[in-house]
Amino acid sequence: MRDIVFTRMSGWIPNVIREDGELRLMLGAGADANHEPRTFTFPIGEAHLAVIREDLARHLLLWSAVLPLCDAAGTRGRLDENAAVALLDPVLLAAPADVDALFRRIPWDRSRLVAHGADIPLLERGQVCAAMRTATETSNGKRAQEHHAARRRAERGTVLGPLDAALLKYTGRYLHGATVPGRTPDAVDPALLPEVMRVIATAEQACAGMRIGRDPRRGSRATDRRDWGRMEATVEAAVRRTHPGLVDDAVRTVSFLMCSEAAERSRNAPLDDDQEAVGDCADLGASARKTALSFTDDKGVEKKWLRDGPRTAAAEFWEFVGDRSSADNEVFTVEDEEMGEGIQLHFYADSIARITTLRRGEGGSDPEYRVEYGLVDGMDGYRKLVSAFVRGGCAALDQHGPWMSDVAEFERARRRRKARSS
Repeated sequence: MRDIVFTRMSGWIPNVIREDGELRLMLGAGADANHEPRTFTFPIGEAHLAVIREDLARHLLLWSAVLPLCDAAGTRGRLDENAAVALLDPVLLAAPADVDALFRRIPWDRSRLVAHGADIPLLERGQVCAAMRTATETSNGKRAQEHHAARRRAERGTVLGPLDAALLKYTGRYLHGATVPGRTPDAVDPALLPEVMRVIATAEQACAGMRIGRDPRRGSRATDRRDWGRMEATVEAAVRRTHPGLVDDAVRTVSFLMCSEAAERSRNAPLDDDQEAVGDCADLGASARKTALSFTDDKGVEKKWLRDGPRTAAAEFWEFVGDRSSADNEVFTVEDEEMGEGIQLHFYADSIARITTLRRGEGGSDPEYRVEYGLVDGMDGYRKLVSAFVRGGCAALDQHGPWMSDVAEFERARRRRKARSS
């Protein structure tokens, strides 16, 4: 039989219950293995109940001190009742100076006290009893989140100025640095908003005309890391040059905003548009363009493309790559069977092979091929090579060399590039 003896307005502050004739403090904390809230209880005395009834500050301090024990119980463990009971007298009945001393020795949940109105400077100085004079029954979770974020930054040696904080609030990343940034002008103090917008304008001007393309090698919606890195570096350099007083957190949140918006534009654009944005191959004329191609991956899956279809060959091919590419599927081929030529892309090695049929197999004889290897500079390089092949076949790839027919020579070139980049 369980009866509620005392509860406060906030349902999360621990309640006092009577269970089988015994007074116990009951609190919810953490979650079990099924992500359901866990409930813990431990015995208290009448003197403890009297303090809990009359003194909100001591009640909250006890809650803060017990929560680490609940965390230690995890998803299945039992609460260490002896340790919880041992906190009752020192927290509820001791003199303020002794409580302060206790909180310097034990773990306690700071955010809980901050959320309930504790004076933060006093908490920082270890005067927990004095800090709780401003305590309230109602909880302000955002206040606790802001304090926690400020402590994390302080641990890294970062102190925000007003404009720094305003930029983080504008992008929605003041509380959580992992949040994808957005534009939330209403979160900024109106007096600081014009200055925030000047910083944003600096960033926008710096990356005007730049783009972040997709990288189908890493999935259908993945973005090109090189493009991202170039835009990030460009924006950060411009913002630091124009607004030298900003801390790194503020500069990075602005560059992250520009990059994430550019990446999202690319993800939402039709793949044909993505290809057109990077295609710089000369138009070799309709007669040179491919009319039918087959795409294959390293698993033997094949897809056909015909010129009279609704989409370009390059767009169809990169969609095929985005759908099929994986850590164990990194070799893709584009082949023109009629012309007897093709290209093989080796994503794991940043390389490509162009293959030309010199003599078709006839009368039981094996065909003869010329295979030449080339190095590829990132996703942009692959896009250009695929587009060039689609437009003009292997001959159109001459300008994208050097091409090496000797495998040993090619491997030496690949190792030299790797050494330069490491």
